[in-house]
Amino acid sequence: MTAAPRVPLPVWLAGAIAAGVAIPAQGRVNGALGLRVGDGLEAAVTSFATGLVLLVAVALLLPSGRAGLREIVPAVRERRVPWWYLGAGLSGALFVVAQTFTVGVLGIAVFTIAAVTGQTISGLLVDRAGFAQGRRRPLTGLRLLATVLTLASVAYAVAPKLAVSDPAALLAVIVLPAAAGFGQSFQSAMNGASARAYGSPLAATLMNFVSGIAGLALAWGIRLAAGGSGRPLPADFPGDWWYYSGGALGVVFIGAAAVLVRHLGVLLTGLGMIAGQLLGSLALDAAAPVPGSVIALPTVLGTLATLGAMVVATLPWDRRQFRR
Repeated sequence: MTAAPRVPLPVWLAGAIAAGVAIPAQGRVNGALGLRVGDGLEAAVTSFATGLVLLVAVALLLPSGRAGLREIVPAVRERRVPWWYLGAGLSGALFVVAQTFTVGVLGIAVFTIAAVTGQTISGLLVDRAGFAQGRRRPLTGLRLLATVLTLASVAYAVAPKLAVSDPAALLAVIVLPAAAGFGQSFQSAMNGASARAYGSPLAATLMNFVSGIAGLALAWGIRLAAGGSGRPLPADFPGDWWYYSGGALGVVFIGAAAVLVRHLGVLLTGLGMIAGQLLGSLALDAAAPVPGSVIALPTVLGTLATLGAMVVATLPWDRRQFRR
């Protein structure tokens, strides 16, 4: 019986880039739904709900999905996975909320670069601590240099926005996607560990959506109880199907990250998905701009510089760690 061929590293990286493209696409869909219904939180709940329905259907149809679901309780009971890893989806919920509330203000490109900054920093920290991976990767000089270059690139890329907006208000808005991006590496690490424990990335992804929608529903309920909305639901959800595709796009990149992190590690998975985010976001802002989108030369150059910083961060890695 012959062994399965080893998948080359560039193939895994290409998969990470392709999965990353789904992130700005989801941001555009969720941002449009938030504007359409007049409530970003309701749009976020809708996105998670549609993703959860899709995942439940797929998990029940596939034998591997059903087997993975049966392993969740034993894995937690036997401490093969910490119980609080079940809450990894709260990070995804924060990311969706950030999308729905800020994409219309920042534009998808600037939103993505802000999220990339947080994700880059947290990726270094996760690998340095060996969080949820069982092994640590050192903070080399080149990785630190790449982080500094990324931050400088972000500042340069958002310069056109600072020129046409109130800088203080804009920086306050940027904090939310940056914080959401910061949680992405931790989420990917926990999902990768959970997928190994359950024997199924599908089960890990489904638990993400369960905890994410629970957190969003709690926040929504608290706001309603406090009188933060004059209506429990909007009377006119749009009829166009694409407004509800954000959940499916979320399934794509969360599920892909749970698989890829086992082969690439957290930081390199994040770098590949970041490349997809940046390229996809620029393409969206160029092909279908929304109010608040700014594609000036600094935005393009800042994006390219950020991609260059991502490459620098990979240079000190020992390629032997990817051998199987």
